[in-house]
Amino acid sequence: MPTPFRTQPWLTSAVRTPLGELQLAGSLKDARGLDPQAMRVLGSYSLIYMVDLEGYYCDANGVKRDLVSGDLVLILPELAHAYGPKRGGGWNQIYFVFDGPEFDFWRERGLLTAERPVLHLEPVDYWRRRFEEVVGAESRHGAGASLRAMGRFLHLLGDILAANADARGHREAWLEQALQLLGNPGDNGWPTPQHVARTVGLSYDNFRKQFAARTGVSPGQHQKRQRIERACAALYQGNEGFKELAEQLEFCDVFHFSKAFKQVVGLTPSEFRRKVRGG
Repeated sequence: MPTPFRTQPWLTSAVRTPLGELQLAGSLKDARGLDPQAMRVLGSYSLIYMVDLEGYYCDANGVKRDLVSGDLVLILPELAHAYGPKRGGGWNQIYFVFDGPEFDFWRERGLLTAERPVLHLEPVDYWRRRFEEVVGAESRHGAGASLRAMGRFLHLLGDILAANADARGHREAWLEQALQLLGNPGDNGWPTPQHVARTVGLSYDNFRKQFAARTGVSPGQHQKRQRIERACAALYQGNEGFKELAEQLEFCDVFHFSKAFKQVVGLTPSEFRRKVRGG
């Protein structure tokens, strides 16, 4: 007869805030795991921290990983997945299930991504305490207590991502070079994304795909934002005309400059100038 699993919920009710909600949290021991032949779709975000185990993870994107103590699995709402202990192995995990607009924003910015579903955090005792502190002894009744709990969770999530960025050498050298090139005009003007791809040694299709996966936007969109940020600074600090700015930033005319400006800023250049100068 299989050993029954043991679960210890940390929440008796969901923590709800305007930023999002923590739906479930707790620890789980001796679970049987999910069948890779019948993957689950959770419908929310989830973090599964592996405290003591040898296991497996797989998902509908074709990712297959062995899991060890200290691994952290990030699950996105629509991603079919499965995980569990290897035959004869133990299983001890901490879990958080969460959803809401703040986490959708983090995903849009490329911070939460299905391309890196398994992270690693050590020492295990330290990170276990960090998870426990999110929903610790404090009563979570009332809006203030809920916001404090959500703040602790967001702080923890940021520290998790920062720790893994440090472990991965922060950004790859090619990406740092690409961001520098896309964000600054050279001797011959603003380089095209195709030129930047050649400079960093990638085909344009691969460059565009890898850049978007890491930043959340295409190379062209990133460069447009950099050009518009320069326009914002110029409008705030100086008296350049819109035609002059359009020429400096290599828009074909004022119409296209104004259109791009409003797409990025949400205001026309005239509206922005009046706003920042108090007119």
